[in-house]
Amino acid sequence: MHIRRATPDDYDAVCELTSDIWADRGGDYLPDIYHDWLEDDPGQGKKTFLAEIDGDLAGIVQGVMLSPDEAWFQSLRVSSDYRRQGVSQRLNEELFAWAREQGATVGRVMIFSWNTASFAASRSSGFDPLTEFRFAHVEPDVDATIPDSRSISHDPAPAWRYWTHSDVRAELEGLALDSDESWALSELTHSDLERFADETAVFAVEGDDGLAGASYRVRTFEREDDDGDLVRWAEYGVGAWDDVDSARALFAAIARDAAALTVDRTRILIPETAQYVTDAAYAGATVSEEPDFALGVDLMKR
Repeated sequence: MHIRRATPDDYDAVCELTSDIWADRGGDYLPDIYHDWLEDDPGQGKKTFLAEIDGDLAGIVQGVMLSPDEAWFQSLRVSSDYRRQGVSQRLNEELFAWAREQGATVGRVMIFSWNTASFAASRSSGFDPLTEFRFAHVEPDVDATIPDSRSISHDPAPAWRYWTHSDVRAELEGLALDSDESWALSELTHSDLERFADETAVFAVEGDDGLAGASYRVRTFEREDDDGDLVRWAEYGVGAWDDVDSARALFAAIARDAAALTVDRTRILIPETAQYVTDAAYAGATVSEEPDFALGVDLMKR
């Protein structure tokens, strides 16, 4: 087995490798994003590794540095012709070594809950379970009602103070959606919220008994839906609240923000617990059908 850096010239082979992956779920997205997803040159804070066996493409994976000490690993694919031959193990070993060279002390990965085939492979490579989450969705609405008992601040200081004491932070191991890499989780920091307050939006819920919720907007983006229509999204890095009224206030603030952006849909990361998922539904949000898992590896022990 030979491991090397993937290049744009590998595109056709990657398309072939992924042609039978997730066929029952509309196919793999990797061919659609490959050229934008692939790093242009070495040294850009990310690297894509490719495994070859006898000249055939056997697997591919990418590592991205999200912060000076946090690495994110994504899009691990193994050809159906070479599964159970140690390909994912070798690719992960290369990722771990590369991430340590960049200064990472921790590496993380996300696995869709329905992708059970990846669970054992990840655990055998040294990943441990961290947390589980799903997405809540609210309709953009400029007139969304905030309960009289709650108010909304856009100051990052109270939002951070709430986050530091929130049960949501504990449930999510301090993780929220990363600001630069889509579909990635990183540790939310005070400086992150200060930057979001300047560049996007931050929300702190205040009630009669003090701080009661927080969120922030990560990004807006456009994507085609299954019918080929372009849909504009607003994505919010986490939703945290004390009770249902606080959730209603937070979702109303997000609905107003999304309406001002003229987006079509929203997505808010929430913990996968009976409390928060049912709170979200009770507060008027819709909730994604399936959760996702985050796993992590201590690179100092590898």
